[in-house]
Amino acid sequence: MAFFPAILCGASKTMSVADVALHKGSDREKILIEGAKKEGQLTLYTSNSVVAGVVSQSFEKKYPFVKVSSWTAESPMQLRRVLEENRASRYLADVIESSPESLGVLQRENLLQDLYSPELAAYGEETKVKGNSGVIYWANREIYFSLGFNTKMIPQSEAPKVLKDLLEPKLKGNIGISGHSTGARWVRAVLDMVGMDYLERLARQDVRIHNVAGPAMRGLVAAGEVPVTPTISDSNIMRAKRQGAPVDWRPMEPVMTNVGYS
Repeated sequence: MAFFPAILCGASKTMSVADVALHKGSDREKILIEGAKKEGQLTLYTSNSVVAGVVSQSFEKKYPFVKVSSWTAESPMQLRRVLEENRASRYLADVIESSPESLGVLQRENLLQDLYSPELAAYGEETKVKGNSGVIYWANREIYFSLGFNTKMIPQSEAPKVLKDLLEPKLKGNIGISGHSTGARWVRAVLDMVGMDYLERLARQDVRIHNVAGPAMRGLVAAGEVPVTPTISDSNIMRAKRQGAPVDWRPMEPVMTNVGYS
């Protein structure tokens, strides 16, 4: 669903993409819904499977005349795809939910449209990145890193509760982290919060880096290939637990947060 041209009610002026995105009139919702009904579809690029699933389904339930097509990939892959599509003059994504770093690149490439929405009043000013006329993107979700572990290899009573517990000698060689953006963000959060000395001590624990995204770590934990990981969300590890895998999770203080932007 590319932004559609529309006729401003009571006038003969055709609205441009920017006109529609920034329109604040009382007929705003009416214009958007009429245009959405004509197009009937919306393409979402997201880095989060929950957004791709639950949020998309909720949107379709509220607006049954719009079919949502979603593509889920990590932020760097999203960025590469959008830039390649732009070079080929193929503008497929209507909404992009990604990291602030990737969206910042798209902003500098002038690929994002400023917009107005009354819904943005609920978001703090510190969560919004503004352009010349409106908001370009804003923080729309938080995901909390938690500790996932294989209960056959790490008993509940011995699972780390705080960051320093990962330095225990008994965990040497048993810790794995995601080598994708999930792991990179966790390492950066730890660096900002507790410093390089801790990371250097953690490295001496023979931490193994696995070239998979955070959600895929649950399979490695379930199989026992990764006895314990701090780079996974509770929802992912609980999915494996519901399927009967010998896994569990717990928040590990301090809890690191990954913020998603749209």
